Amino acid sequence: MKRLNELLNEIGDNEHHPLYGLLDTLSTLIHDDEETHHPMPECTGADMLRLFMEEHGLNQTDLSDIDSQGVVSEILNGRRELNIRQVRLLAKRFQVSPAVFI
Repeated sequence: MKRLNELLNEIGDNEHHPLYGLLDTLSTLIHDDEETHHPMPECTGADMLRLFMEEHGLNQTDLSDIDSQGVVSEILNGRRELNIRQVRLLAKRFQVSPAVFI
């Protein structure tokens, strides 16, 4: 990883750099190894909401602009999915892409 970071710093976005092929190969090998040996667990919209709430010190009632406390509770407990309106509002509130919650 250290060498990869050094290459990234040296090459940047220059696809014509003589070491670009090495950087591309290393990136692919590391990605494949991580996918095989260290897969990331699936993360739901509710998981992301819970994370943002924790990071921002929020509770369910603080999200009254998103929906009622009861609905937020159902989302966090997996009894209800986030809808498009809620996803858009959450993305705007936390200044992230809506894809974070999908």
